[in-house]
Amino acid sequence: MMGSGLSAQIDVSGIVTSDNGVPIPGANVKIKNTTNGTTTDFDGLYTISVPDENSILVFSYVGFTDQEIKVGSNKNINVTLTTSVESLEQIVVVGYGSRRKSDVTGSVSSVNSEELNAFPVLDAAQALQGRAAGVVVQSNNGGEPGAPINVRIRGNTSINASSAPLIVVDGFVGGVFPQANDIESIEILKDASATAIYGSRGSNGVVLVTTKKGRKGKLSVEVNTTYSIQNTANRLDLLNADQFAAYQQTINSGYVQGPVNTDWQDLLYRSGSTANHQFSFSGGSDKINFYASATYFKQEGVIINSEFERISFLSNIDAQVTDKLKLGANIFGSRGNKDGVPTQSTGSTVNGGGDDVVSLLFRFAPDLGVQDANGLNTINSVGDNVDNPFAIATESIDETKTDNYRANLYANYDIFENLTFKTTFGFSTINGTQGTFSPSTLITTAGAGTGGRATITNSKSTSVLSENYLTYKAEIGKGNLTLLAGYSYQKNATDRFSAGAEGFTSDSFSYHALQTGSNQLIPTSSFSEIEIQSQFGRLNFDYDDKYLLTATVRRDGSSNFAKNEKYAIFPSGAFGWKISNENFLKDNQTVSNLKLRASYGVTGNQAIVAYGSLASFASVFTPINGQTVINVTPNQVANPDLKWESSYQTNIGLDLGMFSNRISLSLDYYNINTKDLIIADSSQPEYLGFLTAASLRNVGEINNKGFEITLNTRNISNENFSWTTDFNWSTNKNEFVSLLNGEDIFQDASPGYFNIDQTHVLREGEAVGVFWGYEYRGVYQGGALPEGTAVFEGGEAGDQLFTDLADEDGNLDGVITTDDQQIIGDPNPDFTIGITNTFTYKDIDLSIFFQGAYGGDVMNLTNVQLFNGDSNTTTDVLNAWTPTNTNTDIPSAKLRGKQISSRFVEDGSYIRLKNIALGYNLPSQVTDKLRMDSIRVSISAQNLVTFTDYSGLDPEVNFLGGGGSGSQNTFNGFDFGNYPTVRSVNFSLGVKF
Repeated sequence: MMGSGLSAQIDVSGIVTSDNGVPIPGANVKIKNTTNGTTTDFDGLYTISVPDENSILVFSYVGFTDQEIKVGSNKNINVTLTTSVESLEQIVVVGYGSRRKSDVTGSVSSVNSEELNAFPVLDAAQALQGRAAGVVVQSNNGGEPGAPINVRIRGNTSINASSAPLIVVDGFVGGVFPQANDIESIEILKDASATAIYGSRGSNGVVLVTTKKGRKGKLSVEVNTTYSIQNTANRLDLLNADQFAAYQQTINSGYVQGPVNTDWQDLLYRSGSTANHQFSFSGGSDKINFYASATYFKQEGVIINSEFERISFLSNIDAQVTDKLKLGANIFGSRGNKDGVPTQSTGSTVNGGGDDVVSLLFRFAPDLGVQDANGLNTINSVGDNVDNPFAIATESIDETKTDNYRANLYANYDIFENLTFKTTFGFSTINGTQGTFSPSTLITTAGAGTGGRATITNSKSTSVLSENYLTYKAEIGKGNLTLLAGYSYQKNATDRFSAGAEGFTSDSFSYHALQTGSNQLIPTSSFSEIEIQSQFGRLNFDYDDKYLLTATVRRDGSSNFAKNEKYAIFPSGAFGWKISNENFLKDNQTVSNLKLRASYGVTGNQAIVAYGSLASFASVFTPINGQTVINVTPNQVANPDLKWESSYQTNIGLDLGMFSNRISLSLDYYNINTKDLIIADSSQPEYLGFLTAASLRNVGEINNKGFEITLNTRNISNENFSWTTDFNWSTNKNEFVSLLNGEDIFQDASPGYFNIDQTHVLREGEAVGVFWGYEYRGVYQGGALPEGTAVFEGGEAGDQLFTDLADEDGNLDGVITTDDQQIIGDPNPDFTIGITNTFTYKDIDLSIFFQGAYGGDVMNLTNVQLFNGDSNTTTDVLNAWTPTNTNTDIPSAKLRGKQISSRFVEDGSYIRLKNIALGYNLPSQVTDKLRMDSIRVSISAQNLVTFTDYSGLDPEVNFLGGGGSGSQNTFNGFDFGNYPTVRSVNFSLGVKF
């Protein structure tokens, strides 16, 4: 009888996930009307024995709606718990674990797979734009194929170290974003309570990316494909050949008009396209789950001869080897090929950056064609003698090939019921080869008489990561305790080599035969290593589901710093109070959720150049008597006391849910003081003999503070129709609290051929990256100067009029000099905003996403170039000052040096219809006949309309304005020579089998 009873038992297993696809650890699985049950493990997996097929399993977890399922013949039951009406909950990934969102004490924003794939994106990071308060996302070079994406969380916190957040992909620290369709969820950790577990790399925020995993059940196959048509979102209204000739003849009466009328924008721009095809399959059994995908992506840019192609794959495997041991592997790889054209943001250096195609197609003379009467490429007839942009784009070569591979392995062992040990080992490598070639036909770009110029640069970056940690969970009366303790080691190495040659007998070999060049350029090579060792721990305690406590500490050691300051400790603490769970609010019909959060902590930033604290030597190449003499000279003095930049962060937040959480509101106030800024001290005497007359020191402080609002509403929700709204608003104000000796630091973001020394100033009490130049006061009408104004020496009627600043004694000198420069603009916006409305009617859905910023100036450096008198320009110059047209603010047509002034500083406020998407899910009657699980078709558009007063191509300019000196962190808001932003229409098809 006993044996018969045991044999009748049925083993049922599966996985329990939340409605955003994240596994739920600790979910209850019980047999209905009994006390028999179990809980899911760390990965949401469970196994339970039931008496017979009539047994009913009850799945439950706090904040989710209970679900009952009859076993029947199913031995594999996967369950998705939906958030309850009474208390909308979400499982979020935090560093080295996951928690209920209601138990999180820090500031964390989440983006799930549905939101990520609501609109097609070229890079998964783009899907974060406008989705999370306090997060700014921009392309590094407009719509350029393969251009990297910049992410900033709560402003810039450094001058010389990186302000980019730490990216963690499936636990691998320092990973790169996978394809959007491969991502299950993204968590953005913003305050010290959330990021301190990553210590010295958490000061700029942390982005946790979790990729999709297999689920126990039948094999699932998905095919997703998207095709896009792209065009430039905007163009400049430039002079035609007749207008240009008349303009130049006003400046130089001897100018002779060329024989043609060329619209260089029409010649260089084209309709671009993208194609993205992904195939994935997933499934699992009692012991093993798997997910694998392969993706092919190709983009043809809107500028001729620019394109990017990539193939990638992702594989996730999880195996339950024994009841206690689980093993898993995450493997990612990609191969990319990029064909580029020179732009200001790609670091073009020929002619001081003057050969970038984008600025050239604006300024090149329209009365010249592609070739002259002799069949040679035309050269600009005024200003800088540069090859025409069409010749540069079609004849020069700039190819980059990149291989990116990552493998992350883990083992999870349940030592006891409440104690788990996890060990991970990861390895990544990025190998890149860039080849450039300027043929002999490009006279000025390649260098007259050089016979062409070619270079090859090889780089290899590797990273090894090993992490080991213990997690202990226990119930103590009404409290729940979770302890985490671990050790981490990571080693990053970078190896670079570059070679080049000039004087080729033929252009046929491109950069593939450097040995055939008659003039071999001096090769360069470098190698660097960075090691980080860390110990970390975290305590989470919640009492009676009302009071929450989080304490975190991490000790980091980095080889980036000298022996006196290699190690630092980064602690944080946070408290949460679930006010809505108190008796006085528990049964409130209006307030369904109310939680107060407060945190304080310290995080660090060690992202400086390797060996920055050590004494170094540099190679110097000196031409003597026709030969190059190579010697080695001291480059930089050591600073054994150089230490981490440390951010002291305070965050106060409030989470509110009303009317059964139909309205959800989160408010956050933060204050970040980043101390010990690493700044180059150039005060050391030159006679010491160091090549770099500066050493790195900790001598500055930046403050960032702001307010964030996130509002989600379910406006209408019934059987056939729903309407939801997601809104976020954030503001960030930053300023320098202190700098080295209280002195200003001037920087230059302009191209070298501009011959401008200062475009930015770093000053105590001012925001990061403010513009430096002259205050424009209109056009000088001749005669007596208006009070407080002046012109440059020798100025005449029609010239630019500027503010004349008084000297220390209050005197005006009546002439404009560099002493009259001042702060003329601030690129930091007053606030940013994002709003998404999603409508669903039966099987049809419509999403509309607006994104924008208010305030924040843009320096239109393009106009600084175009209104200089030595290039083509916009039709605004037709209203230039003349003796008969004096009622204008545009100076007379005249050759004048390029000056940075408030004349070219414009309001960068904008609101943009960023995305709109219409989708249709075919009904089950159709998919069943086709033996498919689902079919979805959609059409969407990006960057359809932008409302702005900015006169340039796009007010949403990238972070890096040019190729001058200084730091990317401080070069915000400069618009010059960037690849244009694109407007696209996308067609998508998704099929699931």
